[in-house]
Amino acid sequence: MKILLPYFKKYWRDVVLTTVFVIISAFASLFQPRVLENIQKALIKDQTSGVINDGLWLIILAIVSIASGILSVFYSAKLAQNITSDLRETTYSKIQSFSFANIEYFSTGSLTTRLINDMNQVTNLLMNLFLQLLRMPILIVGSIIFSIITIPRYWWATLLMTGLIIFIGSWVLKKMGIVFEKFQGTMDEISTQAKETLQGVRVVKSFNQEDQEVKKFDQTSDRLNGYNLQIGYWFSTIMPAFLLMGYLIIALVTYLIGTSIKSHPADVAVISPYLNYILTLLFCSLNVGMVSMTFTRGNVSLRRIKEVLDTKPDVVFNEKVPKSALAGSIEFDDVSFTYQGNTDPTLEHISFKANAGEQIGIIGATGSGKSTLAQLIARIYDPTAGKVKIGGSDLREVSEEALRKTVAFVLQKAILFSGTIKSNLKQGNSEATNYEIERAAQMAQAQEFIQRYSDNYDHEVEERSANLSGGQKQRLSIARGLISGAPILILDDSTSALDAESEKKVQQALEKELTGTTTVIIAEKLVSVMHADKILVLDQGKLVAQGTHKELLKSSPIYQEIYQTQKAKEKRGDL
Repeated sequence: MKILLPYFKKYWRDVVLTTVFVIISAFASLFQPRVLENIQKALIKDQTSGVINDGLWLIILAIVSIASGILSVFYSAKLAQNITSDLRETTYSKIQSFSFANIEYFSTGSLTTRLINDMNQVTNLLMNLFLQLLRMPILIVGSIIFSIITIPRYWWATLLMTGLIIFIGSWVLKKMGIVFEKFQGTMDEISTQAKETLQGVRVVKSFNQEDQEVKKFDQTSDRLNGYNLQIGYWFSTIMPAFLLMGYLIIALVTYLIGTSIKSHPADVAVISPYLNYILTLLFCSLNVGMVSMTFTRGNVSLRRIKEVLDTKPDVVFNEKVPKSALAGSIEFDDVSFTYQGNTDPTLEHISFKANAGEQIGIIGATGSGKSTLAQLIARIYDPTAGKVKIGGSDLREVSEEALRKTVAFVLQKAILFSGTIKSNLKQGNSEATNYEIERAAQMAQAQEFIQRYSDNYDHEVEERSANLSGGQKQRLSIARGLISGAPILILDDSTSALDAESEKKVQQALEKELTGTTTVIIAEKLVSVMHADKILVLDQGKLVAQGTHKELLKSSPIYQEIYQTQKAKEKRGDL
């Protein structure tokens, strides 16, 4: 609940108004049976004026109770929605500051569940916090006090019922809290499964794995259903237990009053108010049971949200330094890197320098650490040991804005967002002019297919860019990176989906137009990097050779092997 305190302070007026109206509504409900008792006493004594006066007070109390009830619902709903909205935005903003390692730790499915399902539980918690958990204690305590005042000699009956309700309710809610934890964890699993299966639906269908995926989903769904049933069973136990206790106490007190009516004739006027207070106590306890279930569930969700908010990003920037772009030189000084949870390093003792404006090629077998090395340049991860420098500055001492202005990263898997082609390209530079957009599209060889659309750059990109081919997505992704105008451009095998002719045109355009840009090209094919100023050869996470194409052909056995293998494939037509 601590994470909600700043929001209570922010919306203190709504908190005060909600609290005031809830208290007024509760006390108005408590005093109605007392006024009813006075009316019954006036009827027994045949006091018409007393009946009329108390009847008017009863009507006034009813009106006050209804009006304050409506206003309390209005302000509590407004408060719950505002706080949840702010908390969701804060949580989403925190997630945006996470590194890849942080996101991998939680998983995207879990984070999505926390932003949607858990936030809904927080909204329900806040609504019930003010409408029920604030109102119910007043009604319960008031009902106990007024029932004892109404018939003092049966005080023990009221306290007995209250004690039994508290004991049983606490025990059941403790059991339900354990199940709620498991339920929310399974919600994460089912969300992740659904997301992965739907995103990879082409793979599932191409390998005829529909039945297998349905089976896996059914198993998780059955577990979720099992936890839901457990919650239902506990809930179905608590309600009859409370009702049984309440009605047994009512029956007992009614019987005792009936046996002593001759010695206590005034009890005729107080039976109705007394039973009213007992029933209020009973149904408030039932309500507390239901609300406590919501509260328990909401508390679990709050802990899950707090876990996200309390997580410190693995990559932290120094925002006290200048935010201007850096020079385009790159230096790795004895850099090693190990992914979280792994014991074997992905990169070991990597050292090299690249001057501003040079074209750097990175080649190596699958799993040799090429993409990881590039991600360290963009500071998606921090090295486990050593230093990565750009423009002579250690990246740990560089501001985030300066780094983003300096490095543009084009991923192998082109990711575009719903919107237009222009809106996707302008993610590289929100202030890019039409000329800059068209120039970047021409260099990336995207202009040719964009011009085929009647609406050109305003053409709609569907969800997950389903209306574009792999090559089209890669070309737009390259254009987005070029628009940024960053001094360093990283191309992580980003031409793999292009045909040989288009790839050659992109390379020629980059060499011609980006003479002052440091270009880092990661590729499986040597033809993509053989014209680079410097080629880095990686093998099992180690930098085994570096130099130009001609130098490496003479000095590096691994490079020679890659060259001969790909040359043979090219002759066969495989490349």
